[in-house]
Amino acid sequence: MDKQAFVMALLDWYRAIQRDLPWRKNHDPYPIWVSEVMLQQTRVETVIPYFERFMTRYPTVAELAKAEEQDVLKYWEGLGYYSRVRRLHAAVREVEQKYGGEVPRTVEEMLQLPGVGSYTVGAVLSIAYDLPIPAVDGNVLRVFARLCTIEEDIGSARTKTMVENIVSTFIPTEGAGDFNQALMELGATVCVPRTPKCIQCPVVNFCQAHQDGRESELPHKQSKKAPRIEERIVLLVRDIKGSILIRQRPTTGLLAGLWELPHVLKRNMAPMQTESLQSMAVQQTEVLQAIEEITGFEATQMSFVSDYHHVFSHVVWNMSLFSVDEPVTWTAQSPYTWMEVDQQQKYTFGQVFNKIFTDLS
Repeated sequence: MDKQAFVMALLDWYRAIQRDLPWRKNHDPYPIWVSEVMLQQTRVETVIPYFERFMTRYPTVAELAKAEEQDVLKYWEGLGYYSRVRRLHAAVREVEQKYGGEVPRTVEEMLQLPGVGSYTVGAVLSIAYDLPIPAVDGNVLRVFARLCTIEEDIGSARTKTMVENIVSTFIPTEGAGDFNQALMELGATVCVPRTPKCIQCPVVNFCQAHQDGRESELPHKQSKKAPRIEERIVLLVRDIKGSILIRQRPTTGLLAGLWELPHVLKRNMAPMQTESLQSMAVQQTEVLQAIEEITGFEATQMSFVSDYHHVFSHVVWNMSLFSVDEPVTWTAQSPYTWMEVDQQQKYTFGQVFNKIFTDLS
């Protein structure tokens, strides 16, 4: 393969079609870094308004480094995968303390930062400093699996290392940032997973999979284990003032540190239909027991509100929301608190709970 011709064709295409995105305004490594973290597992169109809001609140490394975690989480609210911003926050604090707020320029220094992996290093250093370092994400893995007819599972660490080594032989010494972004753009918009748009591809003549008629067959990727399903009872509990009972999740694990409505795992794990939720005595008993377990209050009046469904990477929550239709007298103790109805913006909730509050308003 004529690698120079491949690079030129790809760069000519990218420079003609590249989108005007807010993190491409300049080569400041900090906003580039923030954007790359946000773009992990999230579409560009979704990220843009969150990025602009986040950068308005934290325009510099110093501003983000000194921010309280709960404030940072609030400005990330809605993007999900909150472990991303926690790692970013920790890494930025280290940059502020160790490097005086200047994002490092070497692979070795970047990799020592909390939660920073080879992809982020390659993206930031190539785009900000034009260093010829590969940035291999899922899009790039797919492109090169087809380009070079790679038969190995692209989900394996071994294959990623292989592709990083291959990309290193293509990446130009000048225009490295554009090259990496061009590969990502190609994978995101043209060399897509199920039905690649080969007729639109600027490098189709270099693609071995296309020549062999295997572009829809590749890449190979082992199927993920199906997420487990949990049936949960969610409680809407109010006190005499109308404040809502909420609790903060543990500092580690799923939705770490975020706030939520109280909920418990159903003892009877079999899914139930909405109609039966309101009529079955066993279900009502379970809800009343859950209320008493949490607050010590023996409620007698409750009603079914609605069902909610939320998918995480490894678990699915099927949630049945019940309202306690009488004021509960209870002095909330950590991790619980009473949230006044006009104080919701003070707390950071997971996406599914924000949806519940939106439906209730």
